[in-house]
Amino acid sequence: MSLAPPEKVRKLQEALHAKAKGSPSYRFYTLYDKIGRDDVLAWAYQRCRSNRGAPSVDGQTFEQIESYGRERWLGELAQELRRKTYRPNAVRRVWIPKADGKQRPLGIPTIKDRVAQMAAVIALEPIFEADLQEEQYAYRADRSALDAVRRVHRHLTSGHMEVVDADLKGYFDTIPHAELMKSLARRISDGQMLALLKRWLEAPVEEEGEDGRRHRTSRSKDEGRGIPQGAPISPLLANLYMRRFVLSWKALGYERVLDAHIVNYADDFVICCRGTAQKAGRSMRRLMERLKLTVNEEKTRERHLPKETFDFLGYTIGRCYKASTGRPYIGTRPSKKKVQAVCREVSELTAARWTPWDVQAVVARLNRLLTGWANYFCLGPVSKAYEAVDAHARHRLRQWLRRKHGTQSQGCARYPIEHIYQALGLVRLRERTRNLPWAKA
Repeated sequence: MSLAPPEKVRKLQEALHAKAKGSPSYRFYTLYDKIGRDDVLAWAYQRCRSNRGAPSVDGQTFEQIESYGRERWLGELAQELRRKTYRPNAVRRVWIPKADGKQRPLGIPTIKDRVAQMAAVIALEPIFEADLQEEQYAYRADRSALDAVRRVHRHLTSGHMEVVDADLKGYFDTIPHAELMKSLARRISDGQMLALLKRWLEAPVEEEGEDGRRHRTSRSKDEGRGIPQGAPISPLLANLYMRRFVLSWKALGYERVLDAHIVNYADDFVICCRGTAQKAGRSMRRLMERLKLTVNEEKTRERHLPKETFDFLGYTIGRCYKASTGRPYIGTRPSKKKVQAVCREVSELTAARWTPWDVQAVVARLNRLLTGWANYFCLGPVSKAYEAVDAHARHRLRQWLRRKHGTQSQGCARYPIEHIYQALGLVRLRERTRNLPWAKA
């Protein structure tokens, strides 16, 4: 959810951004005092509250804070920051399953640390936004993953038909602290702010072991690398370090000499080339080695369109065919993995044999899922993907109704399409293509 800042906070951000934009070499020497401001902390709390999030190592929830008194709690945090007695807690680490069967680490700071980090983001983001490159699309106002997909498509249609489809091993966990602090210090001369950022980088990590006990490590501090994916400060830091790669690529002349163009979203990026993918891949690997990042060779490939396709940000990009004429063209469509993933989510929502929800509640949850998915997967020929998801959602809802009412048949006669869509109100994605002129291409 997007929240508009209070007027004073907005003016602060505008002033910081204007100074950074107008003076590219300027270093800010008074920033720490900004994060202890009452209005900044109040807005930081509101943003964290809107993101919800699970409790961390201290078990504290937003509900507990508000029972205690939000203003009182924020006042105590403000005093800690102003008196410079604030110290970060350990970060709770959990593991999130990935589509390939592996797990991704997620760091959950305490709410106090989340609010303090968000206050720092409020002050720092306008400064570093002025420095981020146009090739970077993640975590930025007025930019999105869909914009990145469109940018890739434009490069392809302009003749850059060779693509380095790159992947980094554990980007967030391998960002080197020393080099990242240099990137921060290029704009920040406030020692208190730099010290606070370093404390967040070096915070211990706590996770539950197989024995059920909590284990705490200081690996980030000991190894001098890694930022917790899931912390409010992490997207800004990840963008800032990736900027080094994008900027170096251009400064060393690879973009011009190789006619090779980067499109980056968080830790995902591709390089669109005009017949130079092999050289671009070698140059990319040399740069990543200098940045102390590791290329995942198993997933990094050179793709040659239109013979091949590649996936980027959930879309399969490559040869498509116009339904009316059969004419081939380079386009984007939802990837099979993403279609399968949303179908699995539909199955999970309708899996319980006995559920306390009534049918309206089930349909409402399905509609939120389907609408959110289709809002993102709206580029290119989406009709086949929409029809597959519609068919699965319709089938699963019928099965849920059969179990609920003890129906022995397959349910098609008792719950026809008209009943599913008109009486129950299930969203039909296929209807959305009427407003997407390219969807049936």
